[in-house]
Amino acid sequence: MLLAAQNSGHSLGASRHPATLLAIPSEESLWENLRPYRPDPDPPLSYHENVPGFYVENFGCRATQADGAAIEQQFRARGIAHAVSPENAEFVILNTCTVTASADQDARAAIRRIRRQNPGCEIVVTGCYAQRAPGEVGALPGVSRVIGNSHKHRLAEIALSADSRPESLSAFVPLASLGAEPHMLTAISLAEPDRFFVSDIFAHTELLAAPVFGNGELDLHARTRPNLKVQDGCDNRCSFCIIPSVRGHSRSLPMERVLTEVNALVAAGYREVVISGINLGRWGRDLPVAGGRHPAARFESLVRAILSETNLEKLRLSSIEPMDWSDELIALVAGSPRIARHAHVPMQSGSDAVLRRMHRKYRPWHYREKIEKIRDAMPTAAIGADVMVGFPGESDADFEETRRLVDDLPFTYLHVFTYSSRPGTPSAAMRDQVPVHLARERNRILRDLIAEKKLAFMHSFVGKTLEAISLNTTMLSGAGRGDSAKRAQAAAGKPAVSEHHSGENFTEALTDNYLKLSLRGTHQPNRWLKAQILQVQDSILIGAGI
Repeated sequence: MLLAAQNSGHSLGASRHPATLLAIPSEESLWENLRPYRPDPDPPLSYHENVPGFYVENFGCRATQADGAAIEQQFRARGIAHAVSPENAEFVILNTCTVTASADQDARAAIRRIRRQNPGCEIVVTGCYAQRAPGEVGALPGVSRVIGNSHKHRLAEIALSADSRPESLSAFVPLASLGAEPHMLTAISLAEPDRFFVSDIFAHTELLAAPVFGNGELDLHARTRPNLKVQDGCDNRCSFCIIPSVRGHSRSLPMERVLTEVNALVAAGYREVVISGINLGRWGRDLPVAGGRHPAARFESLVRAILSETNLEKLRLSSIEPMDWSDELIALVAGSPRIARHAHVPMQSGSDAVLRRMHRKYRPWHYREKIEKIRDAMPTAAIGADVMVGFPGESDADFEETRRLVDDLPFTYLHVFTYSSRPGTPSAAMRDQVPVHLARERNRILRDLIAEKKLAFMHSFVGKTLEAISLNTTMLSGAGRGDSAKRAQAAAGKPAVSEHHSGENFTEALTDNYLKLSLRGTHQPNRWLKAQILQVQDSILIGAGI
């Protein structure tokens, strides 16, 4: 499948035989990309004497964050030090998102900022924006190289190579050899082939795997709740979504590799791990089956294996599509105290007509049934959803159906998005685009509604006991220590504290059911504790350890 066709928005039926288009890396290099996380307090010495370091700036979703962590591993494995800021780095890698127009704008603004602050650095743009529009990205002043998701697994090799022309990299397939349409080839300067490393994403089989610790903490031992990506890509074709065109087919990290990663994190002292993916519930469907006579591996089997073959104290599941919340999975999550009481179930719309135009695979009544089953099985669980407003043709009546469903169902939080047209998606060509001001007003209505529902959910726990893990990030509060002092505490591996009342310290924590908690007193990070909930203040639970 051609890169130009990826942007056409049509359902793509690309070959799953990558050898015809993209050379598969050796088993040794693939192992390097997938090696388990091992904490190393003494980073390798740099053998690139003239390279001050690298800096990776991530934009977007958990999957992008995970890719960024894997890119950092690539540089460290080659002896390159991590710079403390982009101003101090020779290589600045921007790992981009393209899910909305504002995501593209954020990336362009970052390029301008870094070029202004560090004009001598090499700016390498990778990620979904680079994969979708390499010519547009490469034309921006200051961009040294554009490396799409198709080549992200070799990013450090390409960036550090003295001779990174296509012929010097065995896995590179130029767009010209893929037969890209003339306007694509015009957009990408063929006079500078050593700047562009983008090829057919549907020929891509690699999956970058490295745990993400979030928030950019400096001290490895202070980090908590790592996120491990176990799946990438998507085989759905939602009419508004550009993701399949920039991340390719669904791909799963083999179960043995997942267990190796989780066990390594447990051995390093981590007590909660979040597993995530672009379409997490589809994990395993692409993995080879011995003899071909047995059903493909399913997500439920991965969860069971983590519970049975690791000593992980708490497993948290990231977003899972509604039809992948099987009765088996609901019972599994509800029945194990080692799985967090937390379900994120994308809804997008409560209107049947809108869901059909979105090419979603469920109807509002299907969705309602799933959420009610989850709530019946887990009365105290956090239940969240993604909701999109302003989709083309969304009428007042359609939006009211969405608002009513949100009001009816036991949601505790929402991620509300205003529709953003993406070039090449079917929805971009649909009639009746909703005026921006109207879409934003609908967004506000849902945000106000969910704020009330979340507050009521939080108040329901006053006087009760919840499990929570102590954190090391800093929550801003009114009186008390300055921000710099709190961040210094976190960097030093000390518990983060806030002062809600004069002279009284509070430690930040996150409950099993995904609520922010300020815990009285000073507690070491990365500890599961029981807390008595005393009150709700500024949309945060206030509690005392038991």
